[in-house]
This record gives sequence, C-alpha cells and structure tokens, in this order.
Amino acid sequence: MSVKSQEPVAEIEQPQCFAGNLAWLLYRAHWALASELAAALAPLGVSAREYHVLRAALSGEHTQTELAEMVGLDKTTMVVALDELERAGLAERHPAPEDRRARIITVTAAGERKVGEADAVKERVQAEVLGELSTRQGTALMDALAKLVEGRLAEQVECTPPLRRRTPRG
Repeated sequence: MSVKSQEPVAEIEQPQCFAGNLAWLLYRAHWALASELAAALAPLGVSAREYHVLRAALSGEHTQTELAEMVGLDKTTMVVALDELERAGLAERHPAPEDRRARIITVTAAGERKVGEADAVKERVQAEVLGELSTRQGTALMDALAKLVEGRLAEQVECTPPLRRRTPRG
C-alpha cells in the first residue's frame, strides 16, 4: 500500500501554463516525492535527510564537510543532522588523522541496520512512483536524470537573491 493511499491529499491540477517547463515539473515532482518518502520513513524514526547522510557516509571515509557537499546540505544543517544521528546512536564523529579540526563520520552498527531498513522503504516508494510508467520509461527517466545531475546540472549556479526552498504542503 502506498503512503499516498493512506493519507489522501487534495490533488492539484497541473496548470497548462507550466506544461513543458522542466524546472517547474522537476520542482513539483521533487516536493511530492520528498514528502512521500519523508512520510514513509517516519515510522523508522529517521528523516530523509538523516537517511541520505547515513547512506553517503557508508560510501567511504568522508569528513563532515565532504558529506555535506555530497548530500547537498549547508554546514549548519549538516551539524544539526549529525547531532541528531549521534543522539540516536546511528553515527559518530571522529577527528580526521590528517586534520584534527575536521571530523570523519562513521556509521554505527545500529546506523547500518537503519540504512538497510530505510533502503527498503526508499525502494518501495520509488517502485510505486515509477510504477506509473512502463519499465522502459522508468529506466529512461532514471538514466536521463542521472545524466543531467552528473553533467549539466552537477553544479548549482550562484544567483541573487539565493533560492529558498519551500516547505512542502502537508
């Protein structure tokens, strides 16, 4: 059963003035998927942000700053996320051997188990969302988005005023 079917939210019809607007379509898709994933992860006691930090930390030995860049968090938000993960016993910070001011983030055994549980939730939600498409379309979408975020959209352009993220409707 999908999270959406558990708590119906009023659907908003896509305004035709935004048809063909890649930024708007990706923005809407992002917020809808992010809120669905957040709701699905809530019973595990981990936020999507915390899950992504843990998942990234498992990919190798990374400093707090490196993880913030990998996940796309500012330094302050990363500190808050790591404080929460440490309190929950899911991650630990250790001084980096080459720079005692930097902190290496390690995932605890409990954190590894939590990532495994969260991976299963993420896979379920992702499969439900991509289930709206044919297998070929879903694969093409994932491949195309990966190509964009690894290429043309790999770096955020500085703009004035800086972009602010909105809180998803809930």
